[in-house]
Amino acid sequence: MREMSGQNRFAFALILLSLLLAGCSTQASSKYFGKNNVPKNNVLRYISGSEPESLDPQVGTGQPEARIYTALYDGLVEFHPKTMEPIPSIAESWEVSKDGTEYLFKLRKDAKFSNGDPITANDFVYSFRRALKPELLAKNAYLAYPIKYAEPYNAKKSFVKGADGKFLVKSDFESPDAKVEESPDEKVEKDKDGSGSQATTDNFGADTETHRFLDEPERLAVPSDKESLDALVKDKPKLKAAVESGELVPVTEEHLGVEAVDDFTFRLKLFQPAPYFVGLLTHQFFRVIHKGTIEKYGKDWVKPGNIVTSGTFKLVDHKPYDEVVVTKDPNNWDAENVRLDGIEFYPMDEATSMMNIYKYGGVDAVYNHVPPAAWNDQIKQFKSEYLNFPEVAIEYYTFNVTKPPMDNVKVRKAFSLAIDRDALETFRRTTKTLVDFTPEGIFPKYEEARTKVYTELLKKQGSSLEEWRARKFDPEKARKLLEEAGYPVKGSTGNYSCPDFPINDVALLYNTSESNKDVAEFIQAQWNQNLGITVPLKNMEWKTFLNVRKELAYKGMGRAGWVGDYMDPYTFLALFYTENNDSSTGWYDPKYDKMLDDANKEIDPQKRFEMLAQAEFYLMQHQPVAPLQTQATNWMKKPYVKGMYPNPGTLHPWKFVYIEPDESKWTQNAEDIMKISDPSVDQHVDRLMASQTSVEDKAKRSDAATKKSGE
Repeated sequence: MREMSGQNRFAFALILLSLLLAGCSTQASSKYFGKNNVPKNNVLRYISGSEPESLDPQVGTGQPEARIYTALYDGLVEFHPKTMEPIPSIAESWEVSKDGTEYLFKLRKDAKFSNGDPITANDFVYSFRRALKPELLAKNAYLAYPIKYAEPYNAKKSFVKGADGKFLVKSDFESPDAKVEESPDEKVEKDKDGSGSQATTDNFGADTETHRFLDEPERLAVPSDKESLDALVKDKPKLKAAVESGELVPVTEEHLGVEAVDDFTFRLKLFQPAPYFVGLLTHQFFRVIHKGTIEKYGKDWVKPGNIVTSGTFKLVDHKPYDEVVVTKDPNNWDAENVRLDGIEFYPMDEATSMMNIYKYGGVDAVYNHVPPAAWNDQIKQFKSEYLNFPEVAIEYYTFNVTKPPMDNVKVRKAFSLAIDRDALETFRRTTKTLVDFTPEGIFPKYEEARTKVYTELLKKQGSSLEEWRARKFDPEKARKLLEEAGYPVKGSTGNYSCPDFPINDVALLYNTSESNKDVAEFIQAQWNQNLGITVPLKNMEWKTFLNVRKELAYKGMGRAGWVGDYMDPYTFLALFYTENNDSSTGWYDPKYDKMLDDANKEIDPQKRFEMLAQAEFYLMQHQPVAPLQTQATNWMKKPYVKGMYPNPGTLHPWKFVYIEPDESKWTQNAEDIMKISDPSVDQHVDRLMASQTSVEDKAKRSDAATKKSGE
């Protein structure tokens, strides 16, 4: 998910700013960055970014949408306002099977939609099935692929029913190098049909027909169309014979690894362990939606007057490119603890206008990356308002590897090496240089594992970690690589040219925003200076840009930003997972998929990190992207806005946010905001976490009792 955005709303900004300048009466104080007009109606005014792609949480993919979805929709879990770790929400508690492939969620019985209908496990079954429906064309569908049969269903694949009436099993057709060797103590009892698959989740929760099906050995799924199927079985005589003698049975939504065990017990079955999975469920894609409304109104279900939501707030109005207005939902199960009466989201993206509106008291907070670099020295002195913390987010450029000249890895590496990232860091002021794909300073244990793995791998190649990190800028090597690719660079320092390079086949595509344009122009100058190539720039509105880049309808390079969907490095590495991935590069490698799969089967956390690091090393050797920067939160809020934290994703669970009219309780030093206790927020979080803590304690006691009886 969460794609970082950009788009202009300059005209509206100027109109609103002029009204504010004329109407504001509160005097500015040198202690604060402008006026502090505490909202009298207890409604937060927030600039949320570009106009949302959709109010459908299974359609929108970006941060602008996510900021609104967290108000309108609830899920099994919510993210912690400070750490973004998962905490209970509609699911009061959950249990995980010993093999890590099955989850049982116990739902609270007082959860309701905004129209008063109860929220049950069947609503989650519907929501998950609908999210993966091929016809929806959800760009975030890949997030659900750890769920058993999610990818085959979403990709319209089929099972193969053999002549004997039995379905073909995936493990029987894996190549030898794709199988994971078992150590003696990992051997498990073979199931009765002799397939060798293990069913370690027997008796985990209620024994139902669906559960028994999901616990069977994983079936083989193949493309349903003849052309793709022929390509798959080519040079695979065993598979070809089995398919030709069998019958194709389409994978349907009923096969998905989701089940309503009863009204308030929801089961999820994965095809293999995914240690990050509960954290992933905080994502908007997995939030619950109302079946009856969608079936009644179709695509118009998200319009005001039609929409039924499940979150802390419900929709009042949506004026495109103007505002999205929500009000507190009295039907929500947590309503008595919610302190805001409403939120006004303003979609806009012109940085200077946004900062002026904020300064003159027109809004109470802005989203991340809003303050322009040129303002940094001025605003960082306002310590009660400016928040610049580490962010689980990166900025990078994609290469369309399906089209020349970017189908040549040497060309891709040349363009990446020709960017002076240290100079870019100085230019941007709040970002940090990035040369790999996972952000720096966010996952310390992973970075420790990565350093170890990279050192070992590079030593085998006769290189060193220092040489590897030199990739942040090496123009001489970049020119050499271009020459090896058939595009010699002529001239000397300050006067390079590359006359044979097919300039008409490349452009740098970016989504419209002031900061995106600044970076694009900076890098355009870098390529001109160091390679003698002037790449044309092309900007596009956010909603159009997303589809053009996703569909690989661009040539050359595209701007991208990614905010982690959960607190694990896999949220970045998974962008390149499976053929139908969300990298917008066209790059796919089954070997890379296997490396990630093997890592997620590893129980030891540090060993898993080392295996993920090997995959990242492999990825960056193929250079489908040019990493640029690790982002910082870089945003502002008024000191009277409380419970709104600079968490690593800069996404806010609005149920914890409130407006404090008492100036003596306002934020004084935002640099300490993550350390200082706020009883109002902390007690609210503790109440939610209590149910899951009791489940974990019960499990620990049970394990201890089992161990003691064994002794």
